[in-house]
Amino acid sequence: MAASAWLPPVDLTDSGRPVLFPGEVERLFISSIDLQAEENPSLPPLRSGLLTLTSHRLLWINETSRFAHFIPLGSVIHAFPPKKSIKSMFTSPKIRIQVTSDSDGKITSGKGTTSVVITIVMRGGKSDSEAFYGKLWEVLKSRSWEVEEVKGREDVGEIRDSGSVEGTSRVRTAVVGVAGILRKEQEMWESTDKSLQDAFQDLNALMSKAKEMVALAEKMRQKLLSGSAAQANANDEEMGSKQEMQDWLLSVGIVSPVTKESAGALYHQQLSRQLADFVKLPLEKSGGMIALIDVYCLFNRARGTELISPEDLLQACALWEKYEVPAMLRKFDSGVMVIQSKAHSDEEVFARIISLAQKPDALKMGISPSDAALTLGIAPALAKEHLLNAESRGLLCRDVSPDGFRFYVNMFKEFELGNIYLVKDHGLYKAWISAASLSSA
Repeated sequence: MAASAWLPPVDLTDSGRPVLFPGEVERLFISSIDLQAEENPSLPPLRSGLLTLTSHRLLWINETSRFAHFIPLGSVIHAFPPKKSIKSMFTSPKIRIQVTSDSDGKITSGKGTTSVVITIVMRGGKSDSEAFYGKLWEVLKSRSWEVEEVKGREDVGEIRDSGSVEGTSRVRTAVVGVAGILRKEQEMWESTDKSLQDAFQDLNALMSKAKEMVALAEKMRQKLLSGSAAQANANDEEMGSKQEMQDWLLSVGIVSPVTKESAGALYHQQLSRQLADFVKLPLEKSGGMIALIDVYCLFNRARGTELISPEDLLQACALWEKYEVPAMLRKFDSGVMVIQSKAHSDEEVFARIISLAQKPDALKMGISPSDAALTLGIAPALAKEHLLNAESRGLLCRDVSPDGFRFYVNMFKEFELGNIYLVKDHGLYKAWISAASLSSA
């Protein structure tokens, strides 16, 4: 009997991170966790995985084999605290949860016919069972998975009440002297207090909806990414609207940013995986390569108040070598660092640069980083790195002048060492002679 027979599976991203539900937020990460049903030996245990506690589920992820399962928190009947005894000091901490299941032992999120006790074994050695139990109990009490949309019945009632008050005419007698001044000041304070209460009610409503909007934006962004294969059949207007929508969704933010508080010792590991998922869309927009400083700005903007340092970003990128993610960190000879898609090909970039450098105007005047940037659709700083890289491969020659760098196609390969004065009437040499003749004429 496989583990999938009693625990539902979890979809994973390209970097191995779980695909979260709308509004779901990660709360805690613990490594080296076993899940086992001691009372039912027929249910196979799950060994040495990453346990992620979210607002909706308990996720168990095998990061080596890239598969995952989850326990819906809605199925948890009771969580038993870790036992404290002399024996427990020499064994791995254990926390038991009682969950609903059907007659076959499969965990269900609704009402099951029976229940089963699942033991969470912490074999990491550094795991704090008390902290995990406290966080689990806190999440269970919040019951975020049961949050429903609030209907405006109370608002309608308030409007009716206020309308009835406004509809009635009140006769006020004029009060003069000190009593009038005190009464006027009291009315002013009451009006100010009402305005503040209304403002804070609007702010609370805005904050409560902000998380839902970010979750909706993330869901729409995933759909746009999954539908990228069908873009070839779309017309220019549809492509433009989709590109605008992607730009807007990218600026909304990350639903559940990895933090040091939730990830602990696994912070850089989980940050690395989340960053790999995040850069997928910017890399597609920028032709497979983007400057590290641009990624730093985009990533921090998406994280909102949970900002990361440049050192954290470098460590997260360096960890990509250990994981099978579609992105990599690259450093040019000049020291410029970029994030590059593994599908990116320098040969394709060189072919486009050579094609640009062989145009008649480029044969006479050369090309600048700005010219290459327009052709490649990237920033001039990255275009300059590509030009210097092509020069190191012997494809281009560089001319340095007060006006800056100019790059020319390498004509030295067209000369014959035995007869360097031989004028050829074919190939690139002939095109260069024709361009030079037109400029002299």
